Amino acid sequence: MTERNIRVEPIDRRAVADQEVEIVERKGIGHPDSICDGIAESVAGALARAYIDRFGKVLHFNTDETQLVAGSAAPAFGGGEVVDPIYILIVGRATKQYEGEAFPAETIALRAAREYLDETIPELEFGTDVVVDVKLGEGSGDLQEVFGEDGATVPMANDTSFGVGHAPLSETEQIVRNAERRLNGEYADRHPELGPDVKIMGKREGDQIDVTVAAAMVDEHIADMDDYADAVNSVREYVLSVAEEYTDSELEVHVNTADDYEEGSIYLTVTGTSAENGDDGSVGRGNRANGLITPNRSMSMEATSGKNPVNHIGKIYNLLSTDIAEEVVAEVDGIRDLRVRLLSQIGRPIDQPHVADVHVVTEAGLSVADVEDDVRAIVDDRLANVTDITRRVIDGELTTF
Repeated sequence: MTERNIRVEPIDRRAVADQEVEIVERKGIGHPDSICDGIAESVAGALARAYIDRFGKVLHFNTDETQLVAGSAAPAFGGGEVVDPIYILIVGRATKQYEGEAFPAETIALRAAREYLDETIPELEFGTDVVVDVKLGEGSGDLQEVFGEDGATVPMANDTSFGVGHAPLSETEQIVRNAERRLNGEYADRHPELGPDVKIMGKREGDQIDVTVAAAMVDEHIADMDDYADAVNSVREYVLSVAEEYTDSELEVHVNTADDYEEGSIYLTVTGTSAENGDDGSVGRGNRANGLITPNRSMSMEATSGKNPVNHIGKIYNLLSTDIAEEVVAEVDGIRDLRVRLLSQIGRPIDQPHVADVHVVTEAGLSVADVEDDVRAIVDDRLANVTDITRRVIDGELTTF
């Protein structure tokens, strides 16, 4: 049996729910940073599947340096126009030759980017409103060797890095994450005036939760200022109704607080994203692997999106630590708050982290010793089956932002 360095101990701070002030943010799928995350991850998935189809395995690649340069636009009630297109550069590394066969990595990347943008930001016309370029170099020889030899059952870590996960989500975290997802889901399906660039900031002070929403409105579906005001109010009422599902705390919801109706300064867009008019983006500057930005929690600054799902710790350990945290909380009674930190060491098998550090806050009347064996068993099992993360990422079961 493999002996793994797993530590389980009381957390050295209060549970998030016990802290007086909590801040939570989510950048929606149309935010420039999230656009970069989404394209990078879409390209990564397409490359991984194509490698498997052609060569029977995933070859070395990373596309986690995608950048977005904002364009400029002239929105107007009833429909404006994009003046200068958004520019997106997909940057990274990919294997383009294998055993004498050429591999069309950049063509696959362009196709994946176009499909992703068509699905998530349909108001953007590919090639005119947005221009996408690809520059994929070859990987360095030493990192390709670390990627793993044929027949290896567990890949070697490509970096000395760490991932962080936590569970359960606080009320504020649930509100912020689910409000954005549902706005860009069921709500947007019925309200085409709402663009996909929805950013939500949650603030809890004691028992008071304030939710601030920045919601890009699509000018084609807004007739005038009154129509815009109605659209903003509709978003406010919807977010309030969502928030009420997750808390009994006092709630306030604010939408597009920078608007100045008298001056005619409102959040009106042509395409539904602020990327059309001066807001740049980059992979890894937005949501963490669990879809949130949580300054009250420990976080890894690794960009999860776009990294290869075989041995890149910046992806695997962030997803795995979140997965472990959620499973422990679901399976072990008496845990109020839990944090998982997984640290790798380059060249070491990814199922044997340098340390797996689990911090626990238990319910009153329980000690960490009461749950330690159960927690340790789950962590050990998930590490032993770490390659399941690779399969789930390639199959599209896991989100990275």
